[in-house]
Amino acid sequence: MAKKKKKSGFFADFKAFITRGNILDMAVGVIIGGAFGAIVTSLVNDILMPLIGMVANTQDITDLKYLITPAELAEDGVTVATPEVAIRYGAFIAAIINFLIIALTLFVIIRSAMMFQKKMEALKKKEEEEAPAPEAPAEPSMEEKTLTVLEEIKGLLANSNKEAK
Repeated sequence: MAKKKKKSGFFADFKAFITRGNILDMAVGVIIGGAFGAIVTSLVNDILMPLIGMVANTQDITDLKYLITPAELAEDGVTVATPEVAIRYGAFIAAIINFLIIALTLFVIIRSAMMFQKKMEALKKKEEEEAPAPEAPAEPSMEEKTLTVLEEIKGLLANSNKEAK
């Protein structure tokens, strides 16, 4: 009788996938990363950019731009008929600062984790080196060796006497 193959359907595979521990850890990491990104974005936009804006003599650095063609208004004077064309380098600078802060933070976290891991490995290695080596079984004494040899000779003599008879 042929064995039936157990079918693993899409939903069974998906359930196995999402219930693995590392997937849950990754999901938590993504959520925390999103929250951390919001904090860094607020730091850049609400604290650093106004300070940089003061140096650049503007209220908000993200407003800095190189105007290629200005916007044209419609005849009513309010509606924009043609939007302006500009290179918004202030927003680009803000994005670079945002990236650098996130990269620096990740670098510090990963570096700290690696240093901690190296210290733990060194501690484990030191403990292994300091641990007493298991004792080798004691070698038989000279008397025990002599008795063993004498027993072997006695056995050989007994065998040779039986053969001679």
